[in-house]
Amino acid sequence: MRILFLDLDTLRADHLSCYGYHRKTSPHIDWISSQGVRFENYYCSDAPCLPSRAALMTGRFGIHTGVVGHGGTAADLRLEGKNRGFRDRCAVSNWPAFLKQAGFQTVTISPFAERHGAWWFYAGFTQMYNPGLGGMESAEDVTPLALNWLKNYGQQDNWFLHVNYWDPHTPYRAPVEFGNPFLHDPLPDWLTAEVLEKHRSLVGPHGARELAMYDNRTLSQYPRYLGEIKSLENLKFHLDNYDCGIRYMDQHIGQLIETLDKLKVLEETAIIVTADHGENQGELGIYAEHATADEATCHIPMIIRWPGGLQGKVDKGLHYQLDWPPTLACLLKKEVNPNWEGKSYADSILKGIETGRTELILSQCAHVCQRSVRFGSWLYIRTYHDGYHLFPEEMLFHLKEDPHEQKNLAENHPDVCGEAARRLESWHSKMITSSESAEDPMWVVLREGGPAHARGRLKYYCDYLRQTGRAWAIEELKRRHPGEFSSG
Repeated sequence: MRILFLDLDTLRADHLSCYGYHRKTSPHIDWISSQGVRFENYYCSDAPCLPSRAALMTGRFGIHTGVVGHGGTAADLRLEGKNRGFRDRCAVSNWPAFLKQAGFQTVTISPFAERHGAWWFYAGFTQMYNPGLGGMESAEDVTPLALNWLKNYGQQDNWFLHVNYWDPHTPYRAPVEFGNPFLHDPLPDWLTAEVLEKHRSLVGPHGARELAMYDNRTLSQYPRYLGEIKSLENLKFHLDNYDCGIRYMDQHIGQLIETLDKLKVLEETAIIVTADHGENQGELGIYAEHATADEATCHIPMIIRWPGGLQGKVDKGLHYQLDWPPTLACLLKKEVNPNWEGKSYADSILKGIETGRTELILSQCAHVCQRSVRFGSWLYIRTYHDGYHLFPEEMLFHLKEDPHEQKNLAENHPDVCGEAARRLESWHSKMITSSESAEDPMWVVLREGGPAHARGRLKYYCDYLRQTGRAWAIEELKRRHPGEFSSG
């Protein structure tokens, strides 16, 4: 058995052609989709990068691992304490360790562990290749390592190769000579001049007027990445370059497929395509950031081409990305690790049987503190720290009618909000009572001063708001975040 796992950072599912995008961004990923099962409603339980991969690798929710943010206590896995053995839980429970125990050679090509100081990420891998740029890699830095490994070992049996591409992540870094294959393709219909004008009036990091997070600075070495979106022309340039990152990465994925074919192992190799999170590109007024617990950030692609599995199948059930470890175990006919909290969807891959959940609870504590409930066609978002965006405490969106979250229906549907809040409370109660710690790591984030990317920058940001004609928001920001002004 051979498994190629394509871990594609910051990839929105709805920007892939096989998910219905109007641009041809992903011909090679589309081919993989045609050969396997495409999951339409697949979500990271904990966003963004570090919490998502912690949940994926351990098969456990962030509220249990303790990793829900990008800094402070909540960026580290919880210590196991007195019950820890000679090795920690990751040495046997991370699913690469499961594969190693099952006789696989396990290999990762990724800078992720170093980028986030997340050394537990390596648990279970027998070979680790770090391209060395801390997440600033472009595909041409990653692909040669993968091709070299495949040429040396690809014809051997029982290997698992994890390849981590970063090209859709900011700052969009596809080489200038790659050009713009989307030059003549229109923007998505929902992104109009009126929508952009509204977004430019909003406040919050990574808004249309501050793509650099708290201002509109640019870096000359990244000409594809704007500091501010002033016009529809700017907006098209911005979105074109996000899509260029996807297309450029897809081109390199094509090289991996071609190499597997030349080695005559393509047909018997499982290929998995997924992401750690998506990317807000206008949703909630945010651009070029994975900053919320919403559809844009938490909805991710999952495509599984499995030897003996269904081909050209679309699964519409609700799934977490932490459902992957037990699914993998079931596909390999192995025992599921009791530490994993996911639910196998192997029957969806092999038999087309519905295995989805009735609801998902989504979390974000790196840019804001939010928990969301995804059920039916609804997305309910409860905000505990607004990350300086002035979000209301409750937001409710009907995703079938409003996939880009333009109309908050919370006031119109208090009954739906009440049902969502009940589901959230029920989940939270179960998570806390089944945890090794009675403390919710989100409360730790709040106690330590708020999300890592919205901590200690408010004074600077208020100066920028004055310069850009949005001083009206400063008093409300001060009221919501008095601690940011209490010293200095």
